[in-house]
Order: sequence, then structure tokens, then C-alpha cells
Amino acid sequence: MQHRSRCHVALKGVAWLTVAVLLTFALQAHAGALDKVADDVARQDFTPVLRNFVLLSLLSLLPVMMIAMTSFTRIVIVLSLLRHALGLPQTPPNSVIITLSLCLTWFTMAPVAGKIDQDALTPYLSQQITASEAIERGKDPLRQFMISQTRESDLKVVLEMAKAPMPTTAKDVAFSQLVPAFLLSELKTAFQIGFVIFLPFLLIDLVVSAILMALGMIMLPPTTISLPLKILLFILIDGWVLTAKALLGSFWN
Repeated sequence: MQHRSRCHVALKGVAWLTVAVLLTFALQAHAGALDKVADDVARQDFTPVLRNFVLLSLLSLLPVMMIAMTSFTRIVIVLSLLRHALGLPQTPPNSVIITLSLCLTWFTMAPVAGKIDQDALTPYLSQQITASEAIERGKDPLRQFMISQTRESDLKVVLEMAKAPMPTTAKDVAFSQLVPAFLLSELKTAFQIGFVIFLPFLLIDLVVSAILMALGMIMLPPTTISLPLKILLFILIDGWVLTAKALLGSFWN
């Protein structure tokens, strides 16, 4: 019972910190409103029914945050392109691709999550800092990760569209400008990795097509021969492991 009580307290603290972070991103442009919301969250002045309603409503934004602020986008796009390169648009199924992407996302974001837990979540649950301080501390590791994966050219384009001056430090970059720049960089990197993955499989298709044409087997679809060859090659080189290592290395290099 005591362990269950501790788990309940920890989950409650995580839920309220999540609400506070979500409200921070939504109300960042309104400093006065943000301070009021942070104070209300810290005091928990809402009734239980209202707290549950706000929590469930804001938790619906978590998938958007995961796509826009983590490594999930790059990973799921590369795995989807790999599936098409093999010539198997439905194998592995989407559920497997998404689950593997989530696992690799958690693996890559673990250092960031650990930093947030150490600097913001644990002190907040221990009542050493307020909710507003936990929000400010928790944003920094995520901001550093996103900036490290964002191309300067993409950030410059977003700033030009927003007609905002170039920031002098990382903390001066607003999330409203960093998030689209980060997504643009992730999309570009994902398609670059996907292009490299496509090349060997495209070569197999061309070789098989040329051989069938030379043998006069025009009526035989090239995919009938090339598909098992591509799967065999992918198995022999341990392709899933190599792809996962390449994806993880693209974040850590």
C-alpha cells in the first residue's frame, strides 16, 4: 500500500508538470497569463473535476509534441522509406513501424528525459522548487536537443518569415520559431538517409531488369525476381540493426 501511494503521488506530480509544460508552450507569448497559470497549477486551486478535465484535454497534445519536438519524425520516415525500398509497402505493418519508432525515440531522447527529471521533475516532486521554476528548467534540455539537430539555414529561413532578429544565444530562440525549423531539418535529414537506403535496392532492380531483358523474358515482372533478392540481401547484412545504428548515430554525431 505504501509503494502504491508513492507511485500515485509520483504520477500525480508528473501529470501536473506535464500540464504546466503544455501550458507553457501554448501561452509562451503571453507572459502575464503564463505566470497566472503556473501559479494556479502550483497551488492546485482547481476543483478535482476541473483538474481532470484540463489534464485530459492537454494530454491530447502530447502526440503533437512528440512529433514536433523529438526524434520520432526522422525515425518513422526513414523506416517507412526503407519499407518502400524493399518493395513491401505493407510489411512490416504500420503498427510495427510506429512501435519500433517509439522505442528508438525513447532510446535517443533518454538523455534529455533524464536531464529534465534531474533538473526539474525530481526537485518539483520533492517540493524544492515551484511549478514555474520546474517549467523553465525542463525547457532547457529539450531546447538544446532541438537546436543541436536544427540546421542554421532552416532556422534563418523561419526567422526571416517571422521577421524576427537573429538570436544571439540559444535561450533567445523562441519555441514558436524553433519547432518549425526543427521539423524542416528533420524532414530533410530523413529524406537524405532514405535516399542513401534506396540506392542499393534500386541497383538490384536495375540489374534484374537488364538481365531479364537480355534473356528475352519480357513478360516476367522484374519484382518477382528482385524482391526475394532484396530481402535476402537485407537479411544477410542484418539490415534492421544497421538502419537502427545509422539512425541513432545521426543524432549523436
